[in-house]
Amino acid sequence: MRILLCGGAGYIGAHAYVVLVERGHDVVVADNFSNSSPGVLVRLQQITGHPVPFQPLDLRDREAVVGFFARQQFDAVVHFAALKAVGESCERPLDYFHNNISGTLNLLHGMQAAGVKRLVFSSSATVYGDPASVPVREDARLQVTNPYGRTKLVMEQLIGDLCESDPGFHAANLRYFNPVGAHASGLIGEDPTGIPNNLMPYICQVAVGRREHLSVFGGDWPTPDGTGVRDYIHVTDLARAHADALDFLVRERRNLTVNLGTGQGISVLQLVNAFAGAAERAIPYQIVARRAGDVAEVYADPSLANDVLGWRAELDVDAMCRDAWRWQSQNPQGYPSA
Repeated sequence: MRILLCGGAGYIGAHAYVVLVERGHDVVVADNFSNSSPGVLVRLQQITGHPVPFQPLDLRDREAVVGFFARQQFDAVVHFAALKAVGESCERPLDYFHNNISGTLNLLHGMQAAGVKRLVFSSSATVYGDPASVPVREDARLQVTNPYGRTKLVMEQLIGDLCESDPGFHAANLRYFNPVGAHASGLIGEDPTGIPNNLMPYICQVAVGRREHLSVFGGDWPTPDGTGVRDYIHVTDLARAHADALDFLVRERRNLTVNLGTGQGISVLQLVNAFAGAAERAIPYQIVARRAGDVAEVYADPSLANDVLGWRAELDVDAMCRDAWRWQSQNPQGYPSA
């Protein structure tokens, strides 16, 4: 298939690009580099052995999006393009609503006008908010505790309404838990702009000497060691699921919503200790106040993804830490300028 990856230069998008190309698809990357680097395109060429077809595109520009779809032909879209930090969303909710929700609306307009009717959407476990129980199944109550989660839930609902209105339009909502790790080559990995908002890249930057210490948001959560528990999933496992979801849409011609996680909860301190082992160095940390919008414990029941996609996570937390450290140690300042 010819596939458009919106946000394809980002962390997860870049890893998905590699998997999709390896499976024989013709893939075009679209990005505005608001939270990614042009340098990733050079690295993707190194990994795949081919130049990366690239289109500069900002989904907030509806005219540009519709015009681009009018000039190109695609069989499917994979939509990664979004702002993605919980804490930042609490500080800048309007930016998150404009970028994530308006951008998705513009993308759907462009797809509809061009007759592109397959979409894989990068959703999030934040749509479950503070779940009543864990592990979390797809039929759990949808509730949000922060603006980022609200945007993902609204985006799912917009896509669902379009699917209802057009029986020929099919979408897969992939509810990620916590992607970490990097490509085994060490050539691509997570390289956030500015101060990292997510745990693993912050740990990486502490380990490589870019940050003095890690701030752990809350040591008094109702968890075994008092720190937040999450379901960390290797980004390579996550990338495979996108290719599997595209195959599902072609084969089954119906909609899909699945959790993507390992099914195992890992605390902040457990991840810190695992990373320290992989990097063979201490990770200094301080316990600080809880962060707005956070919850104590969230991890997946990923059995539906296994049942319908034949997908399951294969890489454990040690592999996640080893690969993340390989990326960061080989690229201490992240991607070089393209």
